[in-house]
Amino acid sequence: MMNYVFPVLLLLSFISAVATGRIDALSSAVIDGAESAVQLLLRLVSMLCLWGGVMEIAEQSGMTKVFSRLMSPIVGMIFPRLRKEKYALEAISMNITANILGLGNAATPLGLEAMRRLQDINENKTVASNEMVVFVVMNTAAMHIIPTTVATMRGQYGSAKPMEIMPAAFLTSFCALAAAIAVAKIGNRVKSSQDCKQRSA
Repeated sequence: MMNYVFPVLLLLSFISAVATGRIDALSSAVIDGAESAVQLLLRLVSMLCLWGGVMEIAEQSGMTKVFSRLMSPIVGMIFPRLRKEKYALEAISMNITANILGLGNAATPLGLEAMRRLQDINENKTVASNEMVVFVVMNTAAMHIIPTTVATMRGQYGSAKPMEIMPAAFLTSFCALAAAIAVAKIGNRVKSSQDCKQRSA
């Protein structure tokens, strides 16, 4: 969808600039926007590299297992059928930890690894398991306590207190997570009941 939206926006901007005689303003905006994008990208990449390194150190030092044990009660309640799958739970725990710290894209590799491990234990390889559905929904909600990525962007654009959004970010992401898990669980139960009816029929 975005492959169509961006070209349309660019075309409309060009037509508007020609119609109003502001081609020079359009050229300046393009150059300034490109410069700002590169600066923002460098700041975000440096932050992601830092936290990505921290997460790698945590994994190599065994901290991932500590995080897994600390979060196992919560993760176990959300994924009761995975309590004996320690490798899948470890990957899920690390992904959740990265999201809670607000690392954004730094949590993506951990999420992909968790999904790969969930697929390994999935009985039907062509259909997403209930655990995979819940895990994707949780990542979409992006529960976080420390909004690292957003705070970095706020600091980039001149915010005097980039971390002042922490309470609001925590509350909104917690509500989004609770709603997402509830809907996913209800959907899984409805699907399971429908499958049972089809089998009995």
